[in-house]
Amino acid sequence: MQLFTPTIESIPPKGATYELRAVGPATVRVHLHPLNPLHFVLRTAQVYPDKLAILHPDVKEPVSYSYSVWAQRIQNFAYALIRAGVQPGDRVAVIAPNWYVSQAHHGVIAARAVLCPINTRLTHGEVAYILEHSGAKIIIVDYEFKHLVEGAKVPVIVSNDTGRRGDPYEDFLAAGRQFSNEKGWSGLYWEPDENANAALCYTSGTTGRPKGVMTTLRGSYLAALANAYEAGLTRDSVYLWVLPMFHACGWTYPWSITASMATQITLRSVSNPHIWNHLLNSGVTHYCGAPTVQIGLISAPEARPVPQPVKAIIAGSAPTAQLIGDLETKGITAVHTYGPVTICYPQPAWMKLSLQERARFLARQGRGFITAADIRVVYQPKEGEPIDYDAPLVDVPRDGATIGEVVMRGNITMKEYFRDPEATRKAFRGGYFNSGDLAVMYPDGYIAIQDRSKDIIISGGENASSLAIEQELATHPDVLEVSVVARPHPRWGERPMAFVILRANSKKKWVGKDEEFAAALKKHARGNLPGFACPEWVQLVDELPKTSTGKIQKVQLRKIVAKL
Repeated sequence: MQLFTPTIESIPPKGATYELRAVGPATVRVHLHPLNPLHFVLRTAQVYPDKLAILHPDVKEPVSYSYSVWAQRIQNFAYALIRAGVQPGDRVAVIAPNWYVSQAHHGVIAARAVLCPINTRLTHGEVAYILEHSGAKIIIVDYEFKHLVEGAKVPVIVSNDTGRRGDPYEDFLAAGRQFSNEKGWSGLYWEPDENANAALCYTSGTTGRPKGVMTTLRGSYLAALANAYEAGLTRDSVYLWVLPMFHACGWTYPWSITASMATQITLRSVSNPHIWNHLLNSGVTHYCGAPTVQIGLISAPEARPVPQPVKAIIAGSAPTAQLIGDLETKGITAVHTYGPVTICYPQPAWMKLSLQERARFLARQGRGFITAADIRVVYQPKEGEPIDYDAPLVDVPRDGATIGEVVMRGNITMKEYFRDPEATRKAFRGGYFNSGDLAVMYPDGYIAIQDRSKDIIISGGENASSLAIEQELATHPDVLEVSVVARPHPRWGERPMAFVILRANSKKKWVGKDEEFAAALKKHARGNLPGFACPEWVQLVDELPKTSTGKIQKVQLRKIVAKL
């Protein structure tokens, strides 16, 4: 890439130190310090100040920063937030490609605020709800997504993705540097409570409205260390950002990378040519992505064996035998995780098996991370019976057949659903986080996901609520009733399929025109739903299978889908 000179405000002063002030000498005991993932980037800036920290090459104006320069920019960002009136505990919303979200993962915490990364694929209405619900005090937005924050009632800082003076985001950082009066890191304070809020990530509306998942500094720190250890990240690693960081804080890899003193490369979007260019020419050793991303990558015309070993961390759904084999032919090892909570630890004996047999084992979700308590699979409450949320949980037998719900607790479990104590109480039944995922437990302690208790459709790694989709489709003037279930898709893993009953006065209009109606309904959906939530298939039916109480039996619809 071309030679890049950072803005003068990004250059740290000579003799810069990387120690923040404690809030008070009596707030922390001598034998411990509060865990905070900000520590990782500051530590690396001290040890390897000139090492390449982050590279953003595939844009009109490429940018790269050493760890010392990047740490200065993070410091500037923190002071800029404080200058803008952000107080400890306030939420800072970021709607941008990974390049800016990565810096925000550190700068927001340095200001003792809470990061709220927002899915760039949502609609304006969904973003508006999240901004309102989170109570965000300021918004950092990329120029490409300005339309998502139109009408926002709080300050909006726009980035033009240049890294040069004159960019509003760069001016924001420069103002932070000036505001600091060169107090440096010693002018900022460590958060004394490691259980303070760190990040607020919103679900994709899995119950009709997005829920805010709050995590802590301690949990983020320990999850990041676990990821670094389990993925084998070191100071010689090069991590390529394929996974969007708005997904559960990029599975905490923004901090795993800095904990490992590794280098990271960011992209504005998932581009197979760019990804393969870096896999082949930039020494990439690690990347994360859902199976659908991996399928697209392996199918790209640029695909060929990589010159160095690469690990692909896969989550969202289990990789197929075909996908595992295709990755292996390119020198890429699939590492299957669930969360970041469990990992499928490969056993030596599996290497002697055929690909199909080995994939059956590798597709399991495995056991808990090194810093996590091991997960359990427990019996769910019986349908129709009152639920005692304080009752002890009972494990299913380890027979690989009995289905129960995956539950977890411990260091890297979420803290709560933000501003939703009732949802939190229900989610923490029996003193564990109830995931809603159904699984079996094998004799070796490995779990394997079987189904989902909620009607979530996982498409390309995105969670889509069938209820939210149904509600939107029902607004079409010709739709009387609709039910949506997941249907397998060769690229996206799953896509929604809608079963629709037409209104009586609309049946004549669409008789013999099933394909035309499907196109009209899809067009209607695209105006109000993210692309991954729009139905891929639409089938007109005269009736929907229902229970005696009038509840639609989606299990019957899934049986129909299974035969298609």
